[in-house]
Amino acid sequence: MLRKGANPMILFKPSSAMRLSPCANTTSMSSGSGSLLWFRKGLRIHDNPALEVASRGASHLYPVFVIDPHFMEPDPNSSAPGSSRAGLNRIKFLLECLVDLDLNLKNLGSRLLILKGDPAEVVIRCLKELHVKKLCFEYDTEPYYQALDVKVKNFALAAGIEVFSPVSHTLFNPTDIIEKNGGKPPLSYQSFVKLAGEPPSSLSTVYSSLPPVGNLGSCDISEVPTIRDLGYGDAEQDEFSPFKGGESEALKRLDECMKDKKWVANFEKPKGNPSAFLKPATTVLSPYLKFGCLSPRYFYQSIQDVYKSMPKHTLPPVSLIGQLLWREFFYTAAFGTPNFDRMKGNRICKQIPWKDDDKLLEAWREARTGFPWIDAIMVQLRKWGWMHHLARHSVACFLTRGDLFVHWEKGRDVFERLLIDSDWAINNGNWMWLSCSSFFYQYNRIYSPTTFGKKYDPNGDYIRHFLPVLKDMPREYIYEPWTAPKSIQTKANCIIGKDYPMPGQFDLLGYCQFHWLSTMSHIYRSCCVLYTKMDFFSLDEYCLEVVFL
Repeated sequence: MLRKGANPMILFKPSSAMRLSPCANTTSMSSGSGSLLWFRKGLRIHDNPALEVASRGASHLYPVFVIDPHFMEPDPNSSAPGSSRAGLNRIKFLLECLVDLDLNLKNLGSRLLILKGDPAEVVIRCLKELHVKKLCFEYDTEPYYQALDVKVKNFALAAGIEVFSPVSHTLFNPTDIIEKNGGKPPLSYQSFVKLAGEPPSSLSTVYSSLPPVGNLGSCDISEVPTIRDLGYGDAEQDEFSPFKGGESEALKRLDECMKDKKWVANFEKPKGNPSAFLKPATTVLSPYLKFGCLSPRYFYQSIQDVYKSMPKHTLPPVSLIGQLLWREFFYTAAFGTPNFDRMKGNRICKQIPWKDDDKLLEAWREARTGFPWIDAIMVQLRKWGWMHHLARHSVACFLTRGDLFVHWEKGRDVFERLLIDSDWAINNGNWMWLSCSSFFYQYNRIYSPTTFGKKYDPNGDYIRHFLPVLKDMPREYIYEPWTAPKSIQTKANCIIGKDYPMPGQFDLLGYCQFHWLSTMSHIYRSCCVLYTKMDFFSLDEYCLEVVFL
């Protein structure tokens, strides 16, 4: 049964309006009828309201996942193995999530039904074939899924099928927050937290079994595919992410994190070590939240349980709870802002004349800038599909306002494809933040590509691991190898300009940076009148002093 305080369902009856809207009434299901449970994210058993509603009173349960060519089909023209929308690391992580979900369902007497094709068309075909009375799926705020859901929902309602779409990918229902704020999303963290309050509790349901899968008719069901089944060769990538997908792995990682109560209580985001890779300085739970292998409500409650046992702990926005609230903030801002994923037509995004320079973008993307700290991070992104948030900040700042002045959308696209935790709302929000296009406006505060990493890793072990061409470079030159005498370069088996790029196209402290800072200053001056009425705007002094972090 649903526990008191659980997140409200979004319920559609055949006679209800076409607009997605929250409703807590979930008591009208027909007894002894079949249910189709459509997995997209929310790839878990624990705290899964869609599963709870789908299984309640059902004679048969059809757990379905659709392999979407939009995300999964190989793209031979991409700069790295994968589809046009997702790198091989994220595809592999998703397949691991599906294998784990299938195993967990089988342990409860069910199984995951894999189909392929356009998700809306496939689900509608299943609804026709399986004659179910209920369709359940987790509510999704992304524009891509919103469009899919309208198609499927409209068909289901016309066919007399009840549709249940619970909000469980986030702690809060973004619609509720926006309504509390007068129909607009709060655009500062502080205003969001004031509106949000405490999130609902997670479901406490423990399943001993699930309704069996019924007759599948002519539905073309398959097992969870392998990378090779999807058309990817085994040797297309020489190193994969060390983080394995799935609910079981998510709960194991969460448990390991929560055991270190002192670390949880003292977690303070700005103090993390971006160069720590053997044992990352953060939870690495973001990919599990992205795919819904871990419930954000269960994560929230686990942290609160630790806090209760400790005499003191850090507070939002820097605490672990604070990081979950940042996630909620970006989800709400994204859901309530048209064109959130682009500069044009986006009312909260500054209109900045970014450069359109494919050569600079390629050098950054392919780890050929000549700055070892930047290039090592980009290699980790390509090989692992993950890097520490401060490492992400470094390369995002470098590409945009810090050095190259390339459009944030270009960098966003690279992250969107290669990160295993790529998340539409958070990725776009952070790129606007780091480029000082929205949310954050101290454009003169720049992550130095030569000194920032050195604060955490003076020996350059991170660089040596991900850029082995520099592994023998003495520590005094590892962050600026072009300053090493030729004799030192020869001894280190790395001639700059031959074995490793010379950063000749980037004038770090000269004209380029002064020019871009001047441009940002002019933009901020011209935008002052336009933005002062928005609650997120905070204009700093128009100074061209570069503050290196």
